[in-house]
Amino acid sequence: MNQYIIKNIEKEIAINFIQKYHYSKIMPKLTKYYLGIFEENNLLGVVTLGWGTQPLQTIKKIFDKHDLKSTDYLEIGKMCFRPEYNQSNHGSKFMSSLIKWLKQNTQTMFLYTLADGIMGKVGYVYQASNFRYLGSFKTSVYMDKETNEKIHPRSANQLCIENAEFENKQKVFWLTHEFCEHKGLYKINGLMFRYIYPLTKEANKILNQYKTYEHPKDKDLIFEKRIVKGMFEKIEQPIFNMDVFEHNYQKPKKQIIQLSLFDI
Repeated sequence: MNQYIIKNIEKEIAINFIQKYHYSKIMPKLTKYYLGIFEENNLLGVVTLGWGTQPLQTIKKIFDKHDLKSTDYLEIGKMCFRPEYNQSNHGSKFMSSLIKWLKQNTQTMFLYTLADGIMGKVGYVYQASNFRYLGSFKTSVYMDKETNEKIHPRSANQLCIENAEFENKQKVFWLTHEFCEHKGLYKINGLMFRYIYPLTKEANKILNQYKTYEHPKDKDLIFEKRIVKGMFEKIEQPIFNMDVFEHNYQKPKKQIIQLSLFDI
């Protein structure tokens, strides 16, 4: 199987591509690598590698019997392709190329990633690429009832300030049901699916000491909407409008370099 070419690219080019083709325009803050996926001279996709908001806690929670550090893994932050390359066979081919690049260009032990179940994704590309499945956890977002904007809790700083004033409290960390009703917001629950790939023999040996699980399927997706304080009801998958940024504090940056530079 011919592999794609993986190259470091400029941050601005990666951001432009992601904001054009990824469903979520908000970029991770802790990014180490901005990589382009090429076939000859054509830029087909982009992936960013770095860490989530709690790099050390993430690896320690997975491997609680080993003294691993944040430098022992990288997490896929964003990954997207041109629409004509979104089929699963292209995804698994790309993952093979990325794994090879990581082994040749880094000393990291693990590649970690999350499949966004709240967006209806269970991680089929990771399953096809022999990632181990570590299980799921529940996550919450807010959705504007009028615009369908998806609001991540980490993007709701201003809303939390307003909520505290609304409730006459000093501070709140989660938007209350009463405030959400006042602002016209839903609180939506879903799942995140965790995957990991060992990049070295030592990593594989360590991972074999921990439990992994059978891969999830579409039937394992869960969506819930808060109806009153502390109570949720099951709903169909919500359809978010990812082009609205009325509440999210991080808005897309203006394009700096035209994507046509790579449309050879």
